[in-house]
Amino acid sequence: MAAPRHPGALDHATMLLALAGGLLVLAFAVVVTVSVARRWLTGDGIPGDFELVQNGLAVAIFAFLPVCQLHGVNILVDSFTLRAPPRFQAALDGLWALAYAAVALLVAWRTAIGAGETFASGTRSMVLGLPIAWAMVLAAAFALWLAVVAAVTGWRVLRRARS
Repeated sequence: MAAPRHPGALDHATMLLALAGGLLVLAFAVVVTVSVARRWLTGDGIPGDFELVQNGLAVAIFAFLPVCQLHGVNILVDSFTLRAPPRFQAALDGLWALAYAAVALLVAWRTAIGAGETFASGTRSMVLGLPIAWAMVLAAAFALWLAVVAAVTGWRVLRRARS
């Protein structure tokens, strides 16, 4: 399941989200590098570096999942259908993409509920005192985007399987 030859708004938005996730990972790589160097030089790292990295990487992972789905490089198990006709394989891929969309929607819903409860309880990180609910809100939004991308890719593949 590869991205279409003429990408549209969904494809561009998904690529931009992945790029933002990559920049986030790069920023946290710098934070870790500076913290380790500072700890080596002065014996004291950046306070709360692990909190920043933990929450930031969780968000980045959710930013990468839609582009993986868009290009068909997410989870792929074809051991039972390897010798099946191509149209059958495509139909099965499309159905699994729709199932993945349903699971991503469930993850988005439950993560959004968790974010709401985290806001209500005022849960904050231990060292920096940052509200962790904002990372959960972003993860929920990106999981919702993943559900949209998986549904669209599923329909694209099913449409190709019928032709």
